[in-house]
Amino acid sequence: MFTGILSMSERSRLTLCHHLCHFNAMKHNASQRSSKNINAHIHAPTFAKVLDGRKQPVRGLWQRGDRFYARLSIENFSNGEKRVRRVPLVNSDGNAVDTVPQAIAELNRLRTQRSDDTLPKLGRTPTFAAYADEYLATIKAGQGTKKPGTIAKEKTTIALWKKHLGGIRLDKIRPAHVAGFMKKRLAAEMSKRTVKLDIIAFRNVLKQARDVDEHITELPVPPGINRELKSTPPTRELFTPEELEKLCAAAKAKKPDGSPVTKNGQQFCDYIRLMAYCGARRNETLALRWADVEFKREQLTIGADGNTKNSTARMVDFNPALKKHLLDMQTRRAPDSQWLFPSPQRGDKDIHAISFRESLELARAHAKLRRVGFHDMRHQFISFCVMSGIDFMTIAKWAGHRDGGILIGKVYGHLADTHTKAAAQRVSFGPVVLEKAANE
Repeated sequence: MFTGILSMSERSRLTLCHHLCHFNAMKHNASQRSSKNINAHIHAPTFAKVLDGRKQPVRGLWQRGDRFYARLSIENFSNGEKRVRRVPLVNSDGNAVDTVPQAIAELNRLRTQRSDDTLPKLGRTPTFAAYADEYLATIKAGQGTKKPGTIAKEKTTIALWKKHLGGIRLDKIRPAHVAGFMKKRLAAEMSKRTVKLDIIAFRNVLKQARDVDEHITELPVPPGINRELKSTPPTRELFTPEELEKLCAAAKAKKPDGSPVTKNGQQFCDYIRLMAYCGARRNETLALRWADVEFKREQLTIGADGNTKNSTARMVDFNPALKKHLLDMQTRRAPDSQWLFPSPQRGDKDIHAISFRESLELARAHAKLRRVGFHDMRHQFISFCVMSGIDFMTIAKWAGHRDGGILIGKVYGHLADTHTKAAAQRVSFGPVVLEKAANE
């Protein structure tokens, strides 16, 4: 009969029994866990040699589960070290190969690329979205290689590409993705020129991925895309001197209630007249200083700080209208500013005006003119230079073109009807008198 009270010897025997039982149970559980781990390791997918149709192992070809892998020795071009890597095999569409013949074909293709030094960067490439951010950071740090305005435009366009491509990795981007973007933009009634600029921004990102970081070996752009997006820009109607006078008169006019049409009518008129007489672009004109005006040499320096479209300063020789206009502007020069067009809100800082866009729209609407822009003033200058018989090379020098006048004759030669008719009257079909014979 159990009394509930154990002697010292009985408690010792019970404690020893308890420890032995507990130890054996722990050992049994550990053996079971170890057995499970071993079994799990045994049943996990492992790399196995791939056999060809004659049951012979294919050198360098392995399989794990349903995936085929190439085992290649790849040289690191930066340090010359070689490293053996297993590379998952995919076809031209980026999908995993699923048959032995396909795997052998892809293995041979990689070996050929390795021999030709065209082997793409192996391993996982960044997504387009992540790499596009790296690209933008790179060009922002370029310190003047690209202007802030150009970078801002590229950033806006690249945001559209990021939305379209999502998380697709660089080496998985296919021409079909680019074609899909193009069709989407054209369906949204974007002009072919706009879509072409979109493609250029995309190419800029991928060119860095190819040429700098070697993530890809070729650009996934559909063939013939330039031909498909080729467009002829509409001929820009010539902005006449009469329209210029009408626009200036409207800028300085009064509304029926007595308030001015524009707040800075005189400065706006000086601005558009100067562009029409020297051919400077809108931002180039805003950045002009009085130090850029050489009255003695009769020259105007545009882009003295290098802040032009091609980052090069140029000289424009005075023509009668330009000289007269600059002398007239000098009588209204602000004594506390170095700029030809100082900002009305400059305060204690001497900064130039930012934009005359609002004044242009108000004056144009008041004058009931067709839609014109600041660039029409540049076109007017170049067109009237052409109609005045100035050679294209000289006009290109004044306009800041580096092609020697090719673009002048191709795009900017908007000749007025009166000029072409007058030129036609000088064409002669009479007897040809050679200069040498005339001298004799």
